[in-house]
Amino acid sequence: MKKVGICDTTFARYDMASAAIDEIKKHATNVKIIRYTVPGIKDLPVACKKLIEEEGCDIVMAFGMPGPTKIDKMCAHEASLGLIQAQLMTNTHILEVFVHEDEEVNPKELKLLAERRAREHAQNLIKMLFKPKKMIREAGMGKREGKPDVGPL
Repeated sequence: MKKVGICDTTFARYDMASAAIDEIKKHATNVKIIRYTVPGIKDLPVACKKLIEEEGCDIVMAFGMPGPTKIDKMCAHEASLGLIQAQLMTNTHILEVFVHEDEEVNPKELKLLAERRAREHAQNLIKMLFKPKKMIREAGMGKREGKPDVGPL
């Protein structure tokens, strides 16, 4: 059985973790999901590291929804660097799934983007764990999570 860590924040305006969990449960069996929710985006790196080291997760998804201000973007960048460091320290993949609030102006469109991105990254997680050859076949194909694919050159 594979253990999947799901880490999200209360700062986010949409529950992307639940969408990802639903997607994983629909398409993968023999998976145990461990969820950890933290207040903000800069709390994600240590939470993900704890899921790996203390809970034995094989892979983790980190969900965040940074706001539109300069400080929000700075915090998201710092969190991203922390997630990279946590991956390197644990030799374990952490899929960063961030949706910036200013990616869509319309709240309904922002919600749809967050839902699609969470589900499409959950599909990536399934491929990484169970179908790595499929992931290899998709290399260089211009795939985008939550937005239309741009295709290969």
